[in-house]
Amino acid sequence: MNGIASLADVQNIENQFPKLAQSTYEVIGTTARAHPKAPALSFFLRCEDYARPEVLDYETLFGQITATANFFHALGVCKDDVVAFVLPNLPETHLTIWGGQAAGIVLAINPLLEPAAIAELLCAGGAKVLVTLAPFPGVDLWARLQPVLGNVSGLRDVVLVELAHPVHGVHGPAAQGAVPSGVNVHRFAEGVRRQPQDRLISGRMIRSSDVSSYFCTGGTTGTPKIAMRTHGNEVANAWSTRQVLGERNNGPRTIFCGLPLFHVNAVLVTGLEPFSRGDHVVLGTPQGYRGAGVIARFWDIVAHHRITTFSGVPTLYAALLQQPIAGRDIRSLEFAVCGAAPMPMELMRKFQETTNLKILEGYGLTEGTCVSTINPPRGEQRIGSIGLRVPLQLMKAVVLDGQGAYVRDCDVDEAGALVISGPNVFLGYRVARHNEGIWLDLGDGRRWLNTGDLGRQDAEGYFYLTGRKKELIIRGGHNIDPASIEEPLHAHPAVQIAAAVGRPDAHAGELPVAYVQLKPGAMSSEAELLAFAKEAIPERAALPKAIRIIDFMPLTGVGKIFKPALKQREIADALRCALQDAGVGAVELEVLDDPQQGFCIGITPSSVDDVDRLIQVLGQYPFPVRVAEVNVRSQP
Repeated sequence: MNGIASLADVQNIENQFPKLAQSTYEVIGTTARAHPKAPALSFFLRCEDYARPEVLDYETLFGQITATANFFHALGVCKDDVVAFVLPNLPETHLTIWGGQAAGIVLAINPLLEPAAIAELLCAGGAKVLVTLAPFPGVDLWARLQPVLGNVSGLRDVVLVELAHPVHGVHGPAAQGAVPSGVNVHRFAEGVRRQPQDRLISGRMIRSSDVSSYFCTGGTTGTPKIAMRTHGNEVANAWSTRQVLGERNNGPRTIFCGLPLFHVNAVLVTGLEPFSRGDHVVLGTPQGYRGAGVIARFWDIVAHHRITTFSGVPTLYAALLQQPIAGRDIRSLEFAVCGAAPMPMELMRKFQETTNLKILEGYGLTEGTCVSTINPPRGEQRIGSIGLRVPLQLMKAVVLDGQGAYVRDCDVDEAGALVISGPNVFLGYRVARHNEGIWLDLGDGRRWLNTGDLGRQDAEGYFYLTGRKKELIIRGGHNIDPASIEEPLHAHPAVQIAAAVGRPDAHAGELPVAYVQLKPGAMSSEAELLAFAKEAIPERAALPKAIRIIDFMPLTGVGKIFKPALKQREIADALRCALQDAGVGAVELEVLDDPQQGFCIGITPSSVDDVDRLIQVLGQYPFPVRVAEVNVRSQP
């Protein structure tokens, strides 16, 4: 296979890159014409059916994408109209993504969010059409969404995907439930079936500068920012990633997609990029890696489908390490991709040693479409590094002043703010105020995005994350990278995954605390882990104040450790302890994650006499305090 092995390869490719397609629709159409009968997309609804998937070849896939675009256009969707989807991983999800981009703009929404949050995002994104699941036994998505649709101004059409479609092999009821007046309900399969598959009836000529997608970013609480990306962004990033991975010597790759399709990694790394080269994508159950039996039978799935690569997050690799491989032929695997969060070095070492599979750790963000750096398959793998920048993606570490303005480029191996520029960098956030302070002027005429992450670049061009500003633990002015605590803990034989956060402290600002999830069947104690940490963590300031064993680590919808939940837990416990030590009477205390102010404290005093003392104690901490007045006024 070809591909990239060094920074020089990246630079050579940039000097001779071809004219790129104008749209994601053009990318997939070009592949379909070149490989019409090659398998494009396979899907199995239940894990036990992994050997009997539904298979679409490229001719069929592209025809149905075209028909889907025509269906949306028939509903009145034009270039600047928004089609939102709240769906699990299904073939129809891909049709909605790529057909929706050919008709208008696609808004991806996490179906695991609370209904009120989904409704808020539909409003914030200006959704005209919503595609979601019809009622189905054991699936509550429609029952959860239907009551809040009346809160979505501008919504005109709801399109229901029915899992009862015969090709899925399961039968369920037809769509039921009232919708607001003025909103029309349609069946996805019926609407698509009536449309031509050989042309776009709109006659639209898509430009690379046209907006293709909205993705929500910034967390899962509050109102996430909505990132606006163009067809040019997505086409360029798929092309760049393709250059890094290179072509396979003995035919197309088969890629397993287990991450959710509301996430950029699944859409690009296990979607547009393989569709751009004629590879075969396998969708493993609607819930992906979260599907019943998928992790337990993952190596069987790999062996049967001859999977060549897959993409995941560190928690996935920790879980796969617990599954037996003996007796499964997994020699088809070339490499695996890890992103979304830094992978603990000990976990990577153990996984590669056990599976003999090379993990390509990378880095990216929604605002950069998906992939900014990756360890090259042909080049040196530097464990702990996020790899080389991809072609066309300029990236460097810079020194900023106290106001966030550019001072100078960092020297080799000097840590600074990571900034990116290139055709993959998004237009900006949909709400203008969210764009304040994100762009930097480096004096070279380019538009640079401050990623908010800290890192360094070595002499050979490899990047290393040195911390994320929002995750740094600051103890008495000493900046502590959580990885300096997490990495040593992962070396403990009983630890499956560890996460370190800062606990508020009136004197030091923050004290490090570690949360640990043990391997299945493993035994340990918090005292034993703390003793281990004292020996394994050389930096005294980074030694955890406490280690807490929990049954399950809180995760986001894509399997990334959700540190805000751990942070909220520590804030609440620290403040309750401070109030108790100060002799303040019982209060109800809640830690809120406000999208504008960050963490806030909501309190309900038990007595009006406690208010002044309560505010005095909490004033030692950097959190806005909201005092409920109801109980105070009720005092005699």
